[in-house]
Amino acid sequence: MHNSEVVQYWRMKSRCVECMVSIQKPCEPKHKPFCPEDGTNYQEMLLEMTGQKTVPNVFINKTHLGGCDKTMQAHKDGSLQQLLTGDNEAYDYDLIVIGGGSGGLACSKEAAMLGKKVMVLDYVVPTPKGTSWGLGGTCVNVGCIPKKLMHQTALLGTAMQDARKFGWEFEETVKHNWETMKTAVNNYIGSLNWGYRVALRDKNVNYVNAYAEFIEPHKIKATNKRGKETLYTAAKFVLATGERPRYLGIPGDKEYCITSDDLFSLSYCPGKTLVIGASYVALECGGFLAGLGLDVTVMVRSILLRGFDQDMANRAGEHMEEHGVKFLRKYVPVKVEELEAGTPGRLKVTAKSTESDEIIEGEYNTVLIAVGRDACTDKIGLDKAGVKVNPKNGKIPVNDEEQTNVPHIYAIGDILEGKWELTPVAIQAGKLLARRLYGGSKLKVYHSLLWPLEFTVPGRDNNRCYSKIICNKLDNDRVIGFHYLGPNAGEVTQGFGVAMKCGATKEQLDNTIGIHPTCAEVGTDTTTLTTPLQVQQKLMEVSN
Repeated sequence: MHNSEVVQYWRMKSRCVECMVSIQKPCEPKHKPFCPEDGTNYQEMLLEMTGQKTVPNVFINKTHLGGCDKTMQAHKDGSLQQLLTGDNEAYDYDLIVIGGGSGGLACSKEAAMLGKKVMVLDYVVPTPKGTSWGLGGTCVNVGCIPKKLMHQTALLGTAMQDARKFGWEFEETVKHNWETMKTAVNNYIGSLNWGYRVALRDKNVNYVNAYAEFIEPHKIKATNKRGKETLYTAAKFVLATGERPRYLGIPGDKEYCITSDDLFSLSYCPGKTLVIGASYVALECGGFLAGLGLDVTVMVRSILLRGFDQDMANRAGEHMEEHGVKFLRKYVPVKVEELEAGTPGRLKVTAKSTESDEIIEGEYNTVLIAVGRDACTDKIGLDKAGVKVNPKNGKIPVNDEEQTNVPHIYAIGDILEGKWELTPVAIQAGKLLARRLYGGSKLKVYHSLLWPLEFTVPGRDNNRCYSKIICNKLDNDRVIGFHYLGPNAGEVTQGFGVAMKCGATKEQLDNTIGIHPTCAEVGTDTTTLTTPLQVQQKLMEVSN
């Protein structure tokens, strides 16, 4: 590999696919594939090096490219030519992360700790109301964190009501000050924004507050708030742009309504509020606003919390109604008009029944739209980079490695097609992606095949049962995962589950004397399998 510009590894039972000659004979000079006679050992070695189980396994100038599909895609996007000509060192950065939310920050810091030159580009396009925020993404600025703090505010009000029944006596009228709460919440979020910037600086990640847009597969244009444009190149990119609230597309929605992007920094108490939508964002916001003593109505098109257990969703709705939240069911808004400007002002909402031609009208101080979110992928030049996007929802399809159809571009977080839209998932995905890309795995995976005794006499399923143990290398090889495919799986797994709860390490499993002959003994020695019930197999350590 070190002496060749291009190396392909092939292995078949008897023939090389490229030249179709017996592997006992050398391939003709015009063909480059390497067809080793000892194919099994080479395939195990390649799997350990690359994580790729299939052939062909292509390397260009000592860089692993992948199989046939990835090689063809690299040819299309131009990265193959750059590898062939040795231009891969000419980029400004090893990795550019587009998006400074939870996933993007986690990925960038992890990559930097693994010795890579990393840039993070993050820019918040202001809402129609002019709201913007700092580094950290939705969860920190306009999502989980401020929502929970304002929910806690509402709970404190309820606690004070309960306090009288526990003997607390106070005569003065208790009222809530929106401005005080908003300032306290925003001050805390501001401290988090600053902390993220410091963390990036400490990890030597270059943070740029600019809007990124691809102009070539390996080049982006970054535009700052003053309109200055700067070009950057990178060997790899990670897309972590997240989502923004969806508007209704009706007259007056962007002119007069707000979304969750605006609510948590609203400079005035919203007053009588109409929440449009039945998502968890809608119900959470409606719930804490009602808990602050506001008049809250939720307009529902069909059902509450689509995709959730409907028994639980309806129980949540009943609870909210019992605590003062009103529901307008089977209606959709068709128009929002301003009756009086102010902070808050007065708005008139016209809505239509989904079951008849009935039209209703209502007056509110604030209208909050919470009908879903759209992926921020349509204005970052993905077409110029060749990245495929689902045209229906803007989501990006990726493989199990978070890789898009363009080999050097990856995506994580809420913009992924068919993946969980959760902050902890994005954080973990970002860290693991960086480790896969740059070899910083903290995991060891031990595995082995076994042949249960009860399968031997009938000659059934030899080498089909399988066990896998996952360990944390940074924690004394503590066992953090166990997988088992074979007879009595429930009983076998239960025992290892107890051991894992007690913090068992790989060494402790190896030092345990197995009960013989049982299936469970496979977990006590995955390095040297010597019993007659198990197939001899070399330990394999896989970087995940």
